Amino acid sequence: MKAEETTATPAATRCGFVALIGAPNVGKSTLVNALVGEKVTIVSRKVQTTRALIRGIVIEGNAQIILVDTPGIFAPKRRLDRAMVITAWTGAHDADLVCVLLDAKLGLDAEAEAIFEKLANVPHPKMLVINKIDLVAREKLLALAKAANDRMKFDHTFMISALSGDGIADLRKALASALPAGPFFYPEDQMTVAPMRHLAAEITREKIFEQLHQELPYQSTVETDTWTERKDNSVRIEQTIFVERESQRKIVLGKGGATIKSIGAAARKEIAEIVGHPVHLFLFVKVREDWGDDPDRYREMGLEFPKE
Repeated sequence: MKAEETTATPAATRCGFVALIGAPNVGKSTLVNALVGEKVTIVSRKVQTTRALIRGIVIEGNAQIILVDTPGIFAPKRRLDRAMVITAWTGAHDADLVCVLLDAKLGLDAEAEAIFEKLANVPHPKMLVINKIDLVAREKLLALAKAANDRMKFDHTFMISALSGDGIADLRKALASALPAGPFFYPEDQMTVAPMRHLAAEITREKIFEQLHQELPYQSTVETDTWTERKDNSVRIEQTIFVERESQRKIVLGKGGATIKSIGAAARKEIAEIVGHPVHLFLFVKVREDWGDDPDRYREMGLEFPKE
């Protein structure tokens, strides 16, 4: 008589891409970081900080969720704006599942309505995620959820606070169960597919956003020139901040170099926390006129260069 089989069959794995779509500043980057549990994309109070598709990777049970944090969708005015909007819609069309984020306070405003209109052409399953619920009364939240579902068919509706973490666990489980069956695309211990050089540049750009409140951050970009791992386990990083005019270079440097030192100190501290080693960060500021019209800069940022 044969012995009974005692080895349990492992659960089939699931894996897929989830695009986060929404107007600028609805909390997409904060949500990615909350779902991943680590910082993989920059967060700022200023709108339109995300320029390229940053992917965060989440393991939930037997599923690997690959999060695509798209740039906020808005009415583009410049070439860079158009590239960001094109990137956002490409992310939506290429994903397996789309999460539509709404700001609970703003509700179905003109920007949200415009996004809903274009989303009608995206064939993938959609989930509605109402963020910042801690700022709005329950009655208003329920009314917003009903109005949005009347406007478009959503498979599920979630009410969350990406900042506090409220509702994040339920959303993570729902995303995992909605993904198609298939093998993991990435190693289980990997949290992002953005190279560390790119993430380090994004962190420095975030510090520029935090410390300079003029229009300047939208006219600047950061590139990691060198990344050297030294024998003492520290990392030496050289980065260049590119601006379009000499007057902007002086703003970034600050009086006696105070501003650039402050930006560098804040960026160095955060990069060191992520890599787990001491970091020596050297920042340079250069003028590159009309970098916003240079195709090479768009490729560096992971954006498609709009021809018009």
